[in-house]
Amino acid sequence: MKTTLVFGASLKTNRYSNLAVNRLVDHNIKTEAFGLRKGKIRGIQIKTNLSEIQNIHTITLYIGPARQPEYIDKILQINPKRVIFNPGTENPEFYKILESKGIEVVVACTLVLLATGQY
Repeated sequence: MKTTLVFGASLKTNRYSNLAVNRLVDHNIKTEAFGLRKGKIRGIQIKTNLSEIQNIHTITLYIGPARQPEYIDKILQINPKRVIFNPGTENPEFYKILESKGIEVVVACTLVLLATGQY
């Protein structure tokens, strides 16, 4: 089964990353979460160490462009098949890096993709 990593997961229920974890679980998509604080969303453990994460098909980003540079190498090490840039995370320089490594770049809202059956 293809696994999605919610990158920038938050325990705050009003955050889109939190909603994304919930919707992915609702759609029976194997889900992992990475964030700054440990905790659980719908039984999904938020990991704070990226070295614990592997075999990821899709990363859905919820961190802005200013914070992305510190994670680029780690995301490349995870080697996902695609990265979804949600609203507010758009970063054309990062797109080029990912595409040069053969990683699909999708600029869209994960919640909309799930709701419309395009995920």
